[in-house]
Amino acid sequence: MIIYLEEGVDSRLLASRAGLADAGLTTGKIEELGKLAALQHAISPGAGQLTGHVERFVLVSSEGTALSFGPDAPSDTQRALAAAAGDPVALAAAAEPRAVSAEGVPYRVTAVRLEDGPCVLIASSTAAVHHAVQRVVKLDLAVGSVLLLALAAATLGGSRRRLRPLEDMVAAASAVAEGDLDLSRRVTARGRPAAEVEQLRLALNAMLQQLETAFRTREQAAGQLRRFVADASHELRTPLSSILGYLELYDKGMLRDEDSEARALRRMRAEAARMAKLVDELLVLARLDQHPLDRPEPLDLAVLARDGAADLRAQQPERPVRVEAPEAVTLLGDESALRKVVANLLSNVRTHTPPTAPVTVSVSAGAGGSGTAVLTVADSGPGVRPEDTERVFDRFYRAGGGPGEDAGPATGGGSGLGLSIVRAVVEAHGGTVGVTAAPGRGLTVTVALPVGGAAGRAPEGPGGIRAVTGPVPG
Repeated sequence: MIIYLEEGVDSRLLASRAGLADAGLTTGKIEELGKLAALQHAISPGAGQLTGHVERFVLVSSEGTALSFGPDAPSDTQRALAAAAGDPVALAAAAEPRAVSAEGVPYRVTAVRLEDGPCVLIASSTAAVHHAVQRVVKLDLAVGSVLLLALAAATLGGSRRRLRPLEDMVAAASAVAEGDLDLSRRVTARGRPAAEVEQLRLALNAMLQQLETAFRTREQAAGQLRRFVADASHELRTPLSSILGYLELYDKGMLRDEDSEARALRRMRAEAARMAKLVDELLVLARLDQHPLDRPEPLDLAVLARDGAADLRAQQPERPVRVEAPEAVTLLGDESALRKVVANLLSNVRTHTPPTAPVTVSVSAGAGGSGTAVLTVADSGPGVRPEDTERVFDRFYRAGGGPGEDAGPATGGGSGLGLSIVRAVVEAHGGTVGVTAAPGRGLTVTVALPVGGAAGRAPEGPGGIRAVTGPVPG
């Protein structure tokens, strides 16, 4: 900017120099003109009016000494300009004015040589130009600083607003790392975050969801294991206590006759058989947890149903047993395990219903050729209470027969593992097992198995169980 303004000053100085040169002045003519102000007005009318510049004229000898200008002697400013300008002849020959400083004031100066030898220095102060430029620079610096501060504040505020979700993520991750087990916390969206921050938020929320699910699953598994160990200990302690009691009676000689000894021996054998059955069922569940299917092979579910019904008739001849099955319903599975499913379902009927209560065993293919085989065992016994339908497949759990009857861990009449084994086998085959029951209306257990073999765990709920409360169909 200062160069542009100095170019205007230079153009005026060069115009004044050209005017003096064209006038063909000499020292004598200049003295006749009188005062410098009159000469300035004659040569350059209106000079100095633009931007406040004032031109000064100094008559100097060819050696650079300031000379008298008419009746007036050279002023101090004129002498200072003559001294600062240096060689006036070289300055007159120069194409452009030169910057000098006299008495602390900046000037642009040029010269024109008169016909009789001396030179006239033409100088114009650029102090106003420098002052204006300084004011503009100060104003620019002030405005620029304010704008930079405003931009920095806006940038910082915008960055903090966009990065605030990161602070929430750090807080959530730090809380989990410090042992806070409240995994239900989530990082909520704030405003319109960047795409990368939003992706990170979603990923962290998904991780927290997985951790919460895994933690709850572990807690449920630990609770089930504790209950399982407690129930198994209770089931094993009862027969062991009976056996130890009879042995203590025998050791103390309190079984004095043969009838008492025979009765004690029968009871010990019965309790030992009960323990053996319990251990065998626990081993079955453990094997199913580790190796769900040993030897899947084609089998006929209708044949398994008929065989199970025949076994029930042999055990309880007075019970009406009806079988509804087509000629063949073939699927891929473990025959011994599925036989145990049928046997356990019918054993459950035999144990918990009157010996004259009718039972229906039916086998059918899935509706619409859905690729499933359905086994249904329906009895007309006392049924179970609605609140028991969710737990009938729990290990060591025995439901009450109806309102007013207690339900809880098995304490007699069975180990409480039969239906648990049913569920484990059905899950191992990728099927589902459901219960339909109502107090006094009987119990219906429905098993659906994929005909192609195990296809994964059932998605309907925990353990693949679907519990339905309502009247027993037809």
